Amino acid sequence: MSALRHWVARQRCLVDYAVAAMARHRAKNLGLLAVYTLLVFVLASVILLGSALRREAAGLLQGAPDVVVQGMRMGRHAMSHATDVERLRTLRGVHDVQGRLWGYLYDTSSTANYTLQVPPPQATDLALAPGETVLGEGVARLRRVRAGQPVFLVSPTGVFLALKVKAVLPAGTALVSSDMVLLADADFRRFFELGDDEYTDIALRVRNPQEIAKVAEKAGIALRQHRVITRDDVLRTYEAVFSWREGVLLALLSGALLAFAILAFDKASGLSAQERREFRILMHTGWDTGDALSMKLWAATLISLTSFLAGFVLAYVHVFAFSAPLLEPVLKGWSTLYPRFQLTPAIDGLQIATLALLAVLPYLAAVVVPLWRTAAADPDAVMR
Repeated sequence: MSALRHWVARQRCLVDYAVAAMARHRAKNLGLLAVYTLLVFVLASVILLGSALRREAAGLLQGAPDVVVQGMRMGRHAMSHATDVERLRTLRGVHDVQGRLWGYLYDTSSTANYTLQVPPPQATDLALAPGETVLGEGVARLRRVRAGQPVFLVSPTGVFLALKVKAVLPAGTALVSSDMVLLADADFRRFFELGDDEYTDIALRVRNPQEIAKVAEKAGIALRQHRVITRDDVLRTYEAVFSWREGVLLALLSGALLAFAILAFDKASGLSAQERREFRILMHTGWDTGDALSMKLWAATLISLTSFLAGFVLAYVHVFAFSAPLLEPVLKGWSTLYPRFQLTPAIDGLQIATLALLAVLPYLAAVVVPLWRTAAADPDAVMR
């Protein structure tokens, strides 16, 4: 126990001396601290935002259909029909089959793309009468309308639709509903000039989640001219999109990481003549190599950990308190209708640990290696 107390007291003295030594080079260390913190802030912001968006998408897709069947014609999406819906109802293991109506509209007045959709029958809170609509948060914000006010749509063929806003979808679903316009079945068919038996695609619910893949296989056999998509396929697509965008940002920031590595090696490694002289004076006045290296390691550890913690906290506030305004155009998408929603904190421990290792260990190595070489030099030569 006494040996442990002696070691702790010794390390405390080394930390005190390291802090005093850092104070003598205040300007250089503050500049290094600022650059280090900024780099960790940017990298951590990208990682935290990517993880939060993936978790948000996974949560919202929990209510998506188990299987979606889309008609194909010459490799392009085509309309499905009521007969296709009836054929899928005969498949064993299928709990519910519904034809869905949805499509896209480019609004020239706001230069934005809208997703027009008919709400499913089971969504009783979104039931609409002809002439009514429910808008996504982004559309309502862009059109500057709220519940009870009128909104007008014009199709590419000139069909005019006058609607009354029944409600605005909550901001918590903005990731997938920001650009959405919900319409009644009759209004949707009239707007896009569709027949009564036509559907954009077909949604299936499966009784046993273990049989989703088998039901999807049966659906593909029953409707050869259709494409079958499972909920897991959609989730993997979201994962790929967010991971790709996150990877692009991290690749662009790799240059900044390399520049910081050069700065850390040049400015914080103690290779300057003055710091080399200070280090050798310690050796000449009785310090052993282990204590001198420990002191410099404590100084480097204080800088790296302070920078990492400060950068991570700033990134956490940036992403989860302010919704990452510096990164949302890249990772969230939407050219005009940027979704506004409060992200639920989601931290990937493995990614943060990797960031910590990449941010701290190279810096410590840049400090130790040159100092070890200095310690091996001739003290009298350095003193002269």
